[in-house]
Amino acid sequence: MTNLHRHAPLRVALVGLGTVGGGVIRLLNTNGDLIARRAGCPIQIVAISARDRNKDRGVDLSPYEWVDDMNSFATRDDVDVVVELIGGSDGPALTLARQCLIAGKPFVTANKAMLAHHGLDLARLAEKGGIALKYEAAVAGGIPVIKGMREGAAANEISRVYGILNGTCNYILTTMEKEGRGFDEVLKEAQELGYAEADPSFDIDGVDAAHKLTILASLAFGTELDFDAVATTGIRDVIAADIAEAAALGFRIRLVGMAQNGADGLFQRVHPMLVPLDHPLAHVDGSLNAVVAEGNFVGRLFFQGRGAGDGPTASAVVADLIDVARDEYGDAFAMPVAALTPQNTADAGARIGRTYLRFMVQDRPGVLAEIAAATRDAGVSIESMIQRGAHQEDGVLVAIVTHAGEERCIRDTLERLAGSDSLLGTPMVMHILD
Repeated sequence: MTNLHRHAPLRVALVGLGTVGGGVIRLLNTNGDLIARRAGCPIQIVAISARDRNKDRGVDLSPYEWVDDMNSFATRDDVDVVVELIGGSDGPALTLARQCLIAGKPFVTANKAMLAHHGLDLARLAEKGGIALKYEAAVAGGIPVIKGMREGAAANEISRVYGILNGTCNYILTTMEKEGRGFDEVLKEAQELGYAEADPSFDIDGVDAAHKLTILASLAFGTELDFDAVATTGIRDVIAADIAEAAALGFRIRLVGMAQNGADGLFQRVHPMLVPLDHPLAHVDGSLNAVVAEGNFVGRLFFQGRGAGDGPTASAVVADLIDVARDEYGDAFAMPVAALTPQNTADAGARIGRTYLRFMVQDRPGVLAEIAAATRDAGVSIESMIQRGAHQEDGVLVAIVTHAGEERCIRDTLERLAGSDSLLGTPMVMHILD
């Protein structure tokens, strides 16, 4: 049964006219009739706002009212829902979100940073007003992972959620893998192609993935968002030799965000990992994203698709608008805020697993014996140790794969080797995905 003849158009104020904002306009223009049939009413942008009124955005903005004060949308009677696409964890985006929700205005956002830091407060406001706070576009672009976790897997106890959550990092790592080039060279190319920002820190240092993981963990486990508890390591220190060693061992390197809830608390980490070739994440290439959720009745769920860009992200934004048009709201984090539980941070040192360790060392006798002694004294069991020849001017590469053991033993090994004049630079630690 359609609502098309029972509802007036859903009137949208669009704030932010960058890549995604332009994509939303193009999508509504292209698929407007189909969207109206699915939503039960037309979805129409009636007003827009952005920093620069004169910038050419490649779409015709003349049909829409330009508004300089975006905060006025919160109280305008001719606006039914506000879409925020300006980004930033605080500042104008947060002010707009709060004003809209306090005023009882449904709010759609792609802002993962704001949600990771302030999601509970915003969810409380939405809950108090009985209105929608929607954010499908905030995690993994066009992949419907938020809806999948919040609705499709709602009957399951989720034991673990993890995945490739940043397309920039995945593009860099898979290009290094395929072409044998170094990180700096591939990053520069990614910036020239538009895959990486001029300042890529949020992406390559793992912060963007950590924001997304914070949201997924709350949805998966019914826990309060805790961004500060995410142990975050990026990909700056991954070198071509690491990728070659991983390939020789039957792995590929991916930046993986992982969350797991247990009796000892909530574990959250973003970290480059060695992924076995028989795992589906090993075959997620380029700028694609993928999320894995493991449920006690449904088993392994695997979501994969384009995680960024105008088309995929706009698709997620408009899907949220369709839900608003249908009056399909639900709690922002799958249950009332009062039902979300605070969790202790699990001790990563107690986790059991295999680990890859890479050292750059002086080319002299006794170095392998020194490393072997440190691992022995720390209780690390070595599965394999490989020494490669001189690595340009950077010394000799030594790569170790351990047997399964407690992560605290890896930390102890590195502490025992700290300050050794045999080591050149900081060792690289990558855990192996089980």
